[in-house]
Amino acid sequence: ILLLEGDPAALDRLVSQGKLSVTGDRVNEEVTTSEMVAIEAVIGESSPLIGWTAQRLALYDRFNVNLLAVSRRGQRLDRRLAKVELRLGDVVVLQGNATTMPETLRGLGCLPLAERPILLGSVRKGIVPVVILALAMLTTAVGLLPVPVAFFAAAVGIVLFKVIPLRDVYQSLDGPILVMLAVLIPVSDSLRTTGATALVAAELARFGTILPAPGALTLILVAAMAVTPFLNNAATVLVMAPVASEFAADLGYRPEAFLMAVAIGAGCDFLTPIGHQCNTLVMGPGGYRFSDYPRLGLPLSFLVVIVAVPMLAIVWPMN
Repeated sequence: ILLLEGDPAALDRLVSQGKLSVTGDRVNEEVTTSEMVAIEAVIGESSPLIGWTAQRLALYDRFNVNLLAVSRRGQRLDRRLAKVELRLGDVVVLQGNATTMPETLRGLGCLPLAERPILLGSVRKGIVPVVILALAMLTTAVGLLPVPVAFFAAAVGIVLFKVIPLRDVYQSLDGPILVMLAVLIPVSDSLRTTGATALVAAELARFGTILPAPGALTLILVAAMAVTPFLNNAATVLVMAPVASEFAADLGYRPEAFLMAVAIGAGCDFLTPIGHQCNTLVMGPGGYRFSDYPRLGLPLSFLVVIVAVPMLAIVWPMN
């Protein structure tokens, strides 16, 4: 029996490579690994655990849960968990069946705080996701499959090879984000098919004829940034690229700088959570609100414009 202390990632590797057991293999054979859950909880005032150790209480035999950790304010516990006498206010990590864990916590008089993933000794299948990712990238690079199909198939392969438990996949699905994306897709298509975005872009191009070359380039860049929240970045390029090319031709400029301005503007929406898929994906896990994006996104957008316009003019001369 070893008592180890160190970096979590290093402990994870050590437990896995050394084939050590964290819970003593005391897991009900009828319960699969994907059905096990570890909950951090605090021992309440009426808990039957107070004054008892896990060993004396026969915690696993009576309640079918494993005691994985104990934390006590102001004290450093260096003895075996089974021999730690539990007290009021102790924070414990208990592992058991996800279905019965809420009822078990109520019976033990513990208040749940958060679910804690236990990575120590996790199954190592690092080569499998790397191979799946490489195959997905290869099929898209040679043109065998479109990008959405290839990477959706890669996600399915990750689940089929049990790299990620199916239960974790379901927990990772963010319902509000999925609904928001589903609503935005027809809105984006309607703006594009009705010609609304093309009309706005044409009016901006008409106004740009009175501007100097840097101002015209800035206008196209800002216009692409303004359209991106209403369309995805690919649709923004499809709408704005022809406008930028014709706009440059009407003013007698070369189109390269204007087309690159469209590409930069379409990929630099920092003002909303819906203009780019990366903005949307971090909204749920980060707990962000819509108003959080412009607080940092507005100065960042100004910075992109200030840096991009002169650099574009230098790398791709307009005259």
